[in-house]
Amino acid sequence: MSNAIHHPWDVPPAEGEAIEIAINILWIRLPLPMALDHVNVYALDDGDGWTLVDTGMSSRKTKTIWDKLIAGPLAGKPVRRLIVTHHHPDHIGLAGWFQAKGVELITTRTAWLYARMLVLDEQAVPTAESLLFYQRAGVDAEMRAQKAAERPFNFSDVVDAMPQGFTRIAEGDILTAGGRRWLVRLGQGHAPDHATLWSMDDHLIIGGDQLLPGISANIGVYPTEPDADPLGEWLDSTRSFAPFARLDHLVLPGHKLPFTGLPFRLIQMAENHESALLRLLTHLKTPHTAAQCFVPLFKREIIGSQHGLALVEALAHLNYLLKRGSVSRFLDADGAWVWQAG
Repeated sequence: MSNAIHHPWDVPPAEGEAIEIAINILWIRLPLPMALDHVNVYALDDGDGWTLVDTGMSSRKTKTIWDKLIAGPLAGKPVRRLIVTHHHPDHIGLAGWFQAKGVELITTRTAWLYARMLVLDEQAVPTAESLLFYQRAGVDAEMRAQKAAERPFNFSDVVDAMPQGFTRIAEGDILTAGGRRWLVRLGQGHAPDHATLWSMDDHLIIGGDQLLPGISANIGVYPTEPDADPLGEWLDSTRSFAPFARLDHLVLPGHKLPFTGLPFRLIQMAENHESALLRLLTHLKTPHTAAQCFVPLFKREIIGSQHGLALVEALAHLNYLLKRGSVSRFLDADGAWVWQAG
């Protein structure tokens, strides 16, 4: 089974270029200004125009690349529809830019509501709830003071303004694009109501970040819902896809390379988190804060720009264990939750 995952393409498309990955489907890669330095998007040829899946983040560079793509690989034909898999900035960042050109936005209601709310919710300094969140997670006072003095990440920094109006898709809906019928199956955990598209006419799946090879999608808890259980939702979704997965499915993911071997990958995705949970339980035989749980989860300390993602993922694993009665927690003198097994 270790060789069950296969990548038919070893090299991704160069910037501003596209690879025809199947009849009427182009694979495009856009740059991101972060450790995960790219996002995959797809263009589906509808004959008289294109349906895009996801957009990349909003930046002058990304818009320039799109202009080059439309004039080049997309042969100057108009983009008519945009399907967004989920609300994260690297996937919905230019939805409003395309809408301003007359493109129809198609996504889940939850994705649209989250994205539109977050674009409008610009903060010059962190909210009191955010700072309390960091305190409860065990972030030290010096780092919290630094965060309190800095402008936090805002959606509007990398996501264009989104006008009112979109077309909703939901579980079980069928879309037609690229000469195929696509069944919508929703995933949870990485982002609420994350749309995946399963071709009803051949072996293709557009997986977004719900179905990735080689890396795990970030599963995080945030100040908006500090007691959420996204890891439980992620594991439930992963298992729910299993009855439909076939060895010959070609998954077109939001990051990394297209792959086959989805049945094995679904097992692997679940087992990776289950192994991390066992390591975390062993670690919590001695009480620790969330900020002290990086090594058992990620097998290394996390510093710098990755600290925030590691923190929210640690909390997701801790909340999962708490909701299943495997750990308990108490507030220490510094106002941090301290977690312990049993």
